[in-house]
Amino acid sequence: MIVKAIPTNIITGFLGVGKTSLIKQLLATKPENETWAVLVNEFGEVGIDAGLLNNSDSGIQIREVAGGCMCCAAGVPTQVAINQLIARAKPDRLLIEPTGLGHPNEIIKVLSAPHYQNVISLCSTLCLVDARKVSDPRYSTHANFIQQLQVADVIMATKTDLYSATDPAESAALLTALQAYLNDLQRIDIPVISHSSQRDLPLDLLAFLDQPRRERAWALKANVVAKPHSLLRVTANTLGEMGLFAENVSEQRLTFDPRGIARKQNHGEGCFSCGWVFEPSQEFDFYRLMAFIQDQTRLATAGESLLRLKAVMITTDGIAGINWVDREYHVVELDDTLDSRLEMIATQELDWDDIERQLMACLVV
Repeated sequence: MIVKAIPTNIITGFLGVGKTSLIKQLLATKPENETWAVLVNEFGEVGIDAGLLNNSDSGIQIREVAGGCMCCAAGVPTQVAINQLIARAKPDRLLIEPTGLGHPNEIIKVLSAPHYQNVISLCSTLCLVDARKVSDPRYSTHANFIQQLQVADVIMATKTDLYSATDPAESAALLTALQAYLNDLQRIDIPVISHSSQRDLPLDLLAFLDQPRRERAWALKANVVAKPHSLLRVTANTLGEMGLFAENVSEQRLTFDPRGIARKQNHGEGCFSCGWVFEPSQEFDFYRLMAFIQDQTRLATAGESLLRLKAVMITTDGIAGINWVDREYHVVELDDTLDSRLEMIATQELDWDDIERQLMACLVV
């Protein structure tokens, strides 16, 4: 039985800005006697971010909803995931990470619904932004990028250590440009916190997260074009039929082909994704896999349409967590994973069949 509304924060921001890394840092601050829950919504269909969080703490529960932007957040999968997390974890705090291509307004509307009023206490919404992107019209004029900033209660300028390692004045100019951009969006009063990926969380961020969300009716009226599948919504009757906090709602399972591979694709918001999941028994040659990923990202650097590549892979040298975005490439060793997963997001449909052949060539036979 829930006797106290759960403090809930939305962590939003565009693709590759560092949302998952920040959530990992936030989880490290969790008091030992508390249980925290995390809901991750990904644009791609296979779900990788939960694996990159590499959670081994019994006081943390993580749930993914793959295959959608936040324009369909009001659909059944997202609400069922929220309900199941609450029922199973009974968390002291809930963190929600929408996809970087999503409309955060929609998840705010879901969490503001009457049936959640005594269950969820919607606290500050945090938007992460890379100040280097403000001068790039692909970002600064993108409706989702703008909306993410408009709904935020706190903005964090991330990756500040990468702005300029040699010229502090250049870093300051980027932050000034970010503030000017926010002023143009009429976000003059919004707190802006700078954060280096190499440092601990700023203390003022934790204080801001506990503040109640400020109501901004104008922000919720943003012009968002809903997709046809967003018409499928959980009504009060539907919630009553399945039980608002039912635990027995079946979850989608992957279907592997005879090769032991499941492949899923998605498109929307001007982007295309393709993801592969491999049965746990399959293992990749680490060096062939790294060469494959370098080939894909080299093409992107040369002008191809790849926006993002991320993976959690079982290899001959251990479990590798891989993250590539905007020419920044990171590989970390993880403790555990259920299977191998790789996903790519691009601004146009790539030759997924050829990419799959190259990926399969990295398997240990």
